[in-house]
Amino acid sequence: MQRILAPSMLSADFGHLERDTRMIDESEAQWVHIDVMDGVFVPNISFGFPVMKPIRRATGKTLDVHLMIVEPEKYVTRFVEAGADWVTFHVEATRDPRGCINLIRRAGAKAGVSIKPATPPEAIAGLLPQLDLVLVMSVEPGFGGQSFMPHSLEKIARLRSMIDGAGLATLIEVDGGISAANAAEVYAAGADALVAGSAVFGAADPKAEIRRILQSR
Repeated sequence: MQRILAPSMLSADFGHLERDTRMIDESEAQWVHIDVMDGVFVPNISFGFPVMKPIRRATGKTLDVHLMIVEPEKYVTRFVEAGADWVTFHVEATRDPRGCINLIRRAGAKAGVSIKPATPPEAIAGLLPQLDLVLVMSVEPGFGGQSFMPHSLEKIARLRSMIDGAGLATLIEVDGGISAANAAEVYAAGADALVAGSAVFGAADPKAEIRRILQSR
């Protein structure tokens, strides 16, 4: 199974976003993760469209955009236009997930759905054939630096079984409390891609930490 790592710009130095984005661009990480928060769906506010553009200019790697916002269907097309390659929204944040998926696809990006810790994988079973990615939150969305919730491993394994059993190519991404200390077991549970923020940007050598996460055993 492939191993993808997406360092989260939420943990970068906001005063040096271009520098930190270029660090990821020069590292072994394949994706750049961008968390968009609106202060409504989650109790925090982060990036908007103006910040997306300089990040896009600073890297040729995949921009993996995670929308933690209400009514994502109003904005998904604009995020694709701003440079997103993958756009993931929360199934809990919209009344029309299928319509939102279609909007992302029509705009030219890959479509993902995220589920909060309390949402079971079965809640999105009917959407899986339409999805390129499912993002499992292993912490409550809204803040960086939280500890990984161990029960997420069983949830990831159930989702892996659902995807494989249906013969789908949908990727599983996991976000929250990821580090070199637990990356191996999260990949082993069935994850394809991991999001790491504090572990990468809080390390003395972020590029070396990225390598440790990807090569963890």
